Amino acid sequence: MNIQLTRLSADEYERIRSGRMTPAMAAQYLKEERIVLRTFSETIRELYPADDLQFRLNHAFLTGSTEKKGSVERRIRNWLSGQNSPTSREDIFRIAFALDLSEAQTNFLLGLCTEYGIHYRDGHDVIYSWFLRTGRNYDDAVRFYEELPPIPDVPYQDMDCTHLTHELQAAFQTIHSEDDLKRCYISNLDKFGMLHQRAFHYFSKYLDQLICPTSALGGIDEPDYSMEALMEQYLSLKMPSGKNLSSYSVVQKLLKHNWPNATALKNIRNGIKDVPRKLLLLLYVITENVVDDSYNEMDEDYITLEDRVEDHWYTLNAILADCGMPLLDPRNATDWLVLYAITTDNAPMSERMEDVIDCMFNEHLQHL
Repeated sequence: MNIQLTRLSADEYERIRSGRMTPAMAAQYLKEERIVLRTFSETIRELYPADDLQFRLNHAFLTGSTEKKGSVERRIRNWLSGQNSPTSREDIFRIAFALDLSEAQTNFLLGLCTEYGIHYRDGHDVIYSWFLRTGRNYDDAVRFYEELPPIPDVPYQDMDCTHLTHELQAAFQTIHSEDDLKRCYISNLDKFGMLHQRAFHYFSKYLDQLICPTSALGGIDEPDYSMEALMEQYLSLKMPSGKNLSSYSVVQKLLKHNWPNATALKNIRNGIKDVPRKLLLLLYVITENVVDDSYNEMDEDYITLEDRVEDHWYTLNAILADCGMPLLDPRNATDWLVLYAITTDNAPMSERMEDVIDCMFNEHLQHL
């Protein structure tokens, strides 16, 4: 496996790959925060290294705002000092316009802060992206978007929308005037959709496998699981319940944040909520991307652990890219844990992940 892809040192990768990094050691690695987390403050300074960063953001967020100047400036100081990060897609786009970021840079920043990059079947994103790409300003983008007709409420249908998304992206990249942009937007109203359907496709595929599992050997149907039973049986992975995070470390908070529950699964399955990136990664680990009994060369004895890890690495990144989500990043706490989970050839991935979570959180609970 190419070590540069993981951005892990050769020593770190070798310890994980060879099995010398036990789940307890992995938990200690995370608890001691030896992982260098990627932050918004670091990333925004890489994207815009000039000295007037704070000034430009203050100006952008204060212009036309009814919010108190002190509150706006404090919020931006907190972002730049690493106290917290913006989570609103509107705020990210406003930052992008303020700093004259490119479409690609904006896509990366959106992915870092909101789990989804620019979505070209979202009317809001496609308009803002066009105004960014053509050098217009934020206020003009807002004005233009607000004057457009609403997107019709079309019931979700599980379909392959990959090509449709690319076609829409290509169509809007050939537009050179606001009049043409409006015509193109209106002519494609029925193709827009707020929910990310590719992520829903993968979510449904993995969830169906867990809800109604079938023995690959005998083809014996097992009882269907309720969402509550599904959580208890597969997805809890010994992650503590409860919303109080005040006593947790930064890495513990990041791992626990947005951990799925039965209500979230129901809302996602009913098309009410988007599929979180963390849930998609968890479902991949739990199912090991096995959703049918078709032949997979990776199951053969002659395939090395390194080959299996590389296959999972590229498969996961292909799925994430297909869903418009950021690729795996070992400087992300959840991604690091996923990377640890997939580097196993003698235990289920989910068991490997569960052991790390157990070591990280159970010891914590014992000291409360």
